[in-house]
Amino acid sequence: MNKISSLILLLLIGFTPKLNAQKKSIDQRVDSVLKLMTLKEKVGQLNQYSGKEVTGPTSDRKNYLLNDIKSGMVGSMLNVKGVKDTREIQAIALQSRLKIPLLFSLDVIHGYKTVFPIPLAESASWDMAAIRETAHVAAEEAAASGIHWTFAPMVDIARDPRWGRVMEGAGEDTYLGSAIARARVLGFQGDKLGGVDAIMACAKHFAAYGAAIAGRDYNPVDMSEQQLNEIYLPPFKAAADAKVATFMNSFNTLNGIPATANSYLQRDILKGQWGYKGFVVSDWGSMREMVPWGFAKNGNEAAEKAILAGSDMDMESEVYKKELENLVKSGKVDIKFVDDAVRRILYKKFELGLFDNPYKFSDEKREAKVMNDPKHKEIARSAAKKSIVLLKNEGNILPLQKSFKNIALIGPLVKAKRDQAGSWVVNADTANITSVYEGLQAKFGNSTQFTYTQGTAVTDTSRAGLSAAIANAKNADAVIMVLGETWDMSGESKSRTDISLPGRQEELFNAVKATGKPVIVVIMAGRPLIFNSIADKADAIVYAWFLGDEGGNAITDVLSGDYNPSGKLPITFPRNVGQIPIYYNHYNTGRPVTKPKDITYKSAYIDSPNDPKYAFGYGLSYTNFTYSDLKLDKAALQKGQAVKVSFTLTNSGKVAGEEVAQLYMQDKFASVVRPVKELKDFAKVKLNPGEAKTITFELTPEKLAFFKEKAGWITEPGDFKVMVGGSSDAIKLETTFELK
Repeated sequence: MNKISSLILLLLIGFTPKLNAQKKSIDQRVDSVLKLMTLKEKVGQLNQYSGKEVTGPTSDRKNYLLNDIKSGMVGSMLNVKGVKDTREIQAIALQSRLKIPLLFSLDVIHGYKTVFPIPLAESASWDMAAIRETAHVAAEEAAASGIHWTFAPMVDIARDPRWGRVMEGAGEDTYLGSAIARARVLGFQGDKLGGVDAIMACAKHFAAYGAAIAGRDYNPVDMSEQQLNEIYLPPFKAAADAKVATFMNSFNTLNGIPATANSYLQRDILKGQWGYKGFVVSDWGSMREMVPWGFAKNGNEAAEKAILAGSDMDMESEVYKKELENLVKSGKVDIKFVDDAVRRILYKKFELGLFDNPYKFSDEKREAKVMNDPKHKEIARSAAKKSIVLLKNEGNILPLQKSFKNIALIGPLVKAKRDQAGSWVVNADTANITSVYEGLQAKFGNSTQFTYTQGTAVTDTSRAGLSAAIANAKNADAVIMVLGETWDMSGESKSRTDISLPGRQEELFNAVKATGKPVIVVIMAGRPLIFNSIADKADAIVYAWFLGDEGGNAITDVLSGDYNPSGKLPITFPRNVGQIPIYYNHYNTGRPVTKPKDITYKSAYIDSPNDPKYAFGYGLSYTNFTYSDLKLDKAALQKGQAVKVSFTLTNSGKVAGEEVAQLYMQDKFASVVRPVKELKDFAKVKLNPGEAKTITFELTPEKLAFFKEKAGWITEPGDFKVMVGGSSDAIKLETTFELK
């Protein structure tokens, strides 16, 4: 054993059981390894490669990747999965001089082997425990497959449904988005890093990527400090407070500066004001993209700007590998910036326990056991049911009436499997996903006859299938139509200028509806869609998003009444694309519309109402809920005090159900114009018929504050309106209080 190997071995002996001592021990061990490293080896830790070529056929790139791994010039690999491959590549990394283990990372966005609802769909559940549980299962499966790190959660606030990546986040609201960010981080990471059922999470994309101009991926972002701090940064702060292991910077510029080289975001706010101790990874190739942005002349300048701004790891640009060593030697980059980045990365490797056992996440027996755990399917079905939003139910046609003995199933997605998985599927067998057709057949067996006609494909321009669909509908007691997008019409690089229901699907609906038969529409999509004919004419509408493995069963559970839908929209649905961006917490105007028909010289459209088709927080149930008896524990409070808001929620219907009770607030007069309402709290409450509960929320000083440029976060004396209801446009109770 050589001298270096002996030193490394000594560094890796033992941990003290006390948390503070353990932290100190990791810091000491990191510093000791750092002292042994050459500048070239330090740069290697900042380099991340995709492993698709490494695990695939032989190529020139494969050879040099393997050589770089063996020589210690790689800190992390992405797109390598499975115990066999991760173990083999880790073994190559351990042939390097210092034997520093690799981090294996992957886009585990909404499941690994078990596919859960897309994140936007899960957000419609407003159920933090359920969201945390699915993230935990995804982490457990990924960790059993040798993965240490996921590039999730995406916590970007998104107010533009044209943006394809809206499916990856939690919607438009900062408060809800912050709660979901925390839940998903805790789900992925568990109580602490190092367990074999947990992986490192990554809060992305830092920052404001959801506000890309025109809803187009990789586009610029321009916004005020107020908007940045009030709307877009809080979910990232919530993730940081939940001790998220890593951040990923974004593809966009922010007010002219690429996020990858934005020291204000990364050094001033993240690592400065927030005291963040994890590390920052770039998005794919974003360091070299500073050249086409016109922000850096070449890779050398891009590397310099990125490291000085606080980007710690370079994903697939290779500018650190090629340029950083010379930048340090020439004096353009102080070695302290490199050391800081390396220290952050090494700390996480120690925290995961990889120095003690580089193969701790590569256990074939655990992999086989975890991948076949039947509980994961049960969790997927539960999450899928909770994610469904009932948008319409005329005449209580749902649950399906017993008189419907012959039901026509019509539409391009009736038998869909792969589409239900949505974007970002990494290790699933999508052929095993349950379709709506299969779910209904399994539920109703021989008691109901189902006849299927496709009618049209999702993007079909032909009318050839319409006549068969009409004939099917005429012979049925009722019709269930399953319409929407295909899985690859939303996600990264899937922005759309037209988010109406694609192809001839609304035409198909109109033809079927003209038969006079009751029509229930199920819509699958990764974003809000525009479907005005259906919204106006359908008897019932179930918004099913992309629900994953158990989508068909979950939809059937709702249609049959075995589950009472409880989902609420986490994002506004527009009437038409010309309203976008549209969101509930907009600012008022000096010329507001107070009467729908009085729009002359008012802030209004002449061809459409201002309000959306479906508002943020909206969602129906098979029962009814009554709000009453709103009380405040004080009508006036001193600065720094909190006010408790209580009310009674009653299930006034005939079946048990869950309601998401929502608390909104408006600062009526301030030195900065405030939104017409802002979500400040919510509670998901299950009630039996006739049951009532008192719900209590607290408006803390933090919730009364707002951001003012040059002043930061402040609270001001004045009048505040408190509003409670079942959605942002269905306020049932309101009152006011004064902050002295």
